[in-house]
Amino acid sequence: MLYLYLDESGDLGFDFVNKKPSAFFTICVLAIKGQENDRALSSAVHAVIRRKLYPKYKKGALELKGTLVPLETKKYFFQQVSQIDFSLHSVTLNKKKAYADLSIDKDRMYNYLARLALERVNFRDAAVRVIMTVDKRGPRSGLVEFNSYILNQIKAFIDPLVPLNIFHTPSQESPGLQAADMFAWGFFRKYERNDLEWHDVFKSKIRSERLYRP
Repeated sequence: MLYLYLDESGDLGFDFVNKKPSAFFTICVLAIKGQENDRALSSAVHAVIRRKLYPKYKKGALELKGTLVPLETKKYFFQQVSQIDFSLHSVTLNKKKAYADLSIDKDRMYNYLARLALERVNFRDAAVRVIMTVDKRGPRSGLVEFNSYILNQIKAFIDPLVPLNIFHTPSQESPGLQAADMFAWGFFRKYERNDLEWHDVFKSKIRSERLYRP
């Protein structure tokens, strides 16, 4: 069983004249093999929330967010997951150098970047089934288009007898997505702010990292 968690950091706004969008946009895929490892990851996320966030934030849904969690808590989180066998794959878009026509169609750009990240995953680990969980975003029509595009693009990497299921889930309902979000923020900060402090903590787990339109 191969579990994939896909999340992003930054935004896909391209109006640099009238607004203040991010200069970069990152998609991160966390790939983890086996139910035991996946459960260990979920348990680690819940443990960090319980030990580090719950005493301070007792109201509302709690989740790990790269943009909100302090570096000290991020390091503690990595201590809890460092012995789990997983890999990270990222693609970061330099938005100011992106094609103008692609900048208009944000869904097309998102799907393309997701494919670039996914094609670096080792699908030989998918002996039984591939379960991909994606942070839920946008209308249903966009989710259907994403599923169709990704299935067509990566099916060549997967044994035709191995099923691939894609689920779009709110991040607060998926510990795996919350973990992916933490790492996505680290990749994003590296390019957006030249901030490597968190990125260098987890760099041992990085298997592929790409800057698109450098």
